[in-house]
Amino acid sequence: MSLEHINSVYFIGIGGIGMSALARYFNANKKQVAGYDKTQTEITEGLVSLGIDIHFEDAIENIESGFLNTESTLVVYTPAVPKKHVELNYFLDNGYQVLKRSEVLGLITEHTFCLAVAGTHGKTTTTSILGHLMYECNVPLTAFLGGISENYDSNLILNGTEVSVVEADEFDRSFLRLSPNMACITSMDADHLDIYGEADALNESFKDFSERIKPNGKLFVKNGLPLKGITYGIEDDSDYTVQNIKIENGTYVFDVKTPKTILENLQFNLPGRHNLSNALIALAMAVEYGCPHQQLVKALASYKGVKRRFTYHIKTDNLVFIDDYAHHPEEINAVHQAVREMYPNKKVLAVFQPHLYSRTRDFIDDFAKSLSQFDELILLDIYPARELPIEGVTSAWLLGKIDNENKQLVSKKHLLEQVRKSDAQIILTIGAGDIGEQVKYIKKAFTIAS
Repeated sequence: MSLEHINSVYFIGIGGIGMSALARYFNANKKQVAGYDKTQTEITEGLVSLGIDIHFEDAIENIESGFLNTESTLVVYTPAVPKKHVELNYFLDNGYQVLKRSEVLGLITEHTFCLAVAGTHGKTTTTSILGHLMYECNVPLTAFLGGISENYDSNLILNGTEVSVVEADEFDRSFLRLSPNMACITSMDADHLDIYGEADALNESFKDFSERIKPNGKLFVKNGLPLKGITYGIEDDSDYTVQNIKIENGTYVFDVKTPKTILENLQFNLPGRHNLSNALIALAMAVEYGCPHQQLVKALASYKGVKRRFTYHIKTDNLVFIDDYAHHPEEINAVHQAVREMYPNKKVLAVFQPHLYSRTRDFIDDFAKSLSQFDELILLDIYPARELPIEGVTSAWLLGKIDNENKQLVSKKHLLEQVRKSDAQIILTIGAGDIGEQVKYIKKAFTIAS
């Protein structure tokens, strides 16, 4: 299928983070773009401000006539859309070209020099660092991000079409649609077991992905993963390794040993060893692509992060409020490590909203262990996302397994008053559901109070 002959692109689930990046891309390339989503959000408002028509009720009559031409319209949908969706079934039943987001990404990147970032954690941050580094080195690229970059206030970085930077998502095995020239794998921890059934199937999928790399392409792997490639790691014997780490005024200062040289006194502003690892692999891929070292060093220092990835909302001497997307036990451990490294003697309150019944069930003991590390814990009910409840899988069950004297289960309605009661100097909201919506209320309450 050729995208050149397409005039109109209609999105079902246009407000999704990956879908909205594609919508921005097609809009920037002068295609007619419109779509449906079930809820109005900051993302949909951003698309509407670009002139993209969006409606929030699933009905054929809401679709503009210009998008009802089977020859010139491409329909893009996300796997999160329910099977009974009226609009999706209309397009499927009437001979339209209907593709998943991952298939469209595969088509767009097919004729570009593609750099893909895979792994169960760190994809969005790594992709946005890589996109930023290459943009600052004036590479003619399009970067599709799974989050909103603080540097660009967008999930799309656009500077040309010769090179593409993409997240290679293992969910639904969608990364097997890509054929990258360069790829990295940041981690292979068990996740998405609702799709894969067991960890071995997930590992096999990553192996399949590594074989999708084009001839003479390069695979980068975190040191210790069971795949062969260019290795990277922190303070170890990897091909690319971070050395001499110091923290100065909340900023990492370090050296990077590459296979050919040593880059000295790099600066990176995101806390946490996991973010340092993400910065290293992005740097390694940019070096191997051929970006000039000095420009890369400067670009890395100017990287600001991704919204909801260790995002500071309040940062004073008396109170720090951080919001993070962590929704897997390993990610919670990484956030905990970052907080303790930056604020070693402060009391930390974590507010966590579990994401998916299946993930909570599959990793219940690991969640309990990771959440027990904080000084104080508030647990919200499980955010169902695409799932129906599973009997017995509740936040109360998780709470019972957490080894922490200062723990409680709270409804969203009473969250603010419980947070106010705490004397913690660090407040942390974590989770991938709608906990991000609570952030503005907490921020407002404590900003007024101070």
